[in-house]
Order: sequence, then structure tokens, then C-alpha cells
Amino acid sequence: MRALRSAKGVTQKEMAQLLGVSAAYLSALEHGNRGRPGPGLIMQICEYFELIWDQADEVKRLALLSHPRVTVDTSGLSSMATELANELAGSIGQLDDPTIAWILDEIRAQKEHKSQGPTH
Repeated sequence: MRALRSAKGVTQKEMAQLLGVSAAYLSALEHGNRGRPGPGLIMQICEYFELIWDQADEVKRLALLSHPRVTVDTSGLSSMATELANELAGSIGQLDDPTIAWILDEIRAQKEHKSQGPTH
């Protein structure tokens, strides 16, 4: 959202006033320090930036993923799954963006592979 706002040349305060939220709340959203915004605000943001189709879907997808405090339930999973969750929780702050991108790519590739089902 910050990139869209900057490209439009509008300040947080100006955008916040137009959306009917506080500049502090908008800042917290941009920095990932607030929970996900509600669907109404997401639609307002999409309309404000005149986003259509894929762009609006991407904003909605990012909003759903934007919760800053995530709980991972590994009950019923392997001990390795629990270890992974704990390692990630303990080291996420020290990982650089290329490493995070690599981890995300690996997870997404695995999900894609599984969603395609068995091939004959």
C-alpha cells in the first residue's frame, strides 16, 4: 500500500482522511503492526487507487496475509513440523529478504505440486 500511495504522490495523512481512518492506523497497517483490515476498508483502498481485477485481488490477498501475530498449530503433525515452526518463530527476525523469498518459493512450489495431484 505504501508503494501505491507513494506512486500516487499522496501522504498518509491525506489518504487517511479520505478513507476515514487515522494516519496512525494507516501507518500501522503499512508497517505490518496492525491486524488485517476489514473488507470494507480493503474495498475503499482498491477504489481509492482505482485498482481493477488482478491488482485488487492482489491487495485482498495481501490483506488476508497481513496479520502480524501468527499462531501455528502443529498438533497432530510430525515432530519435524513442530521443529520447523519453532525454528521459524525463533529466527524470522534474522532472515534477510532473499532467504524469506526462497522459503516462500519452496512452500508455494510444494503446494502447487500437491494441488496438481498424481500424474500418470
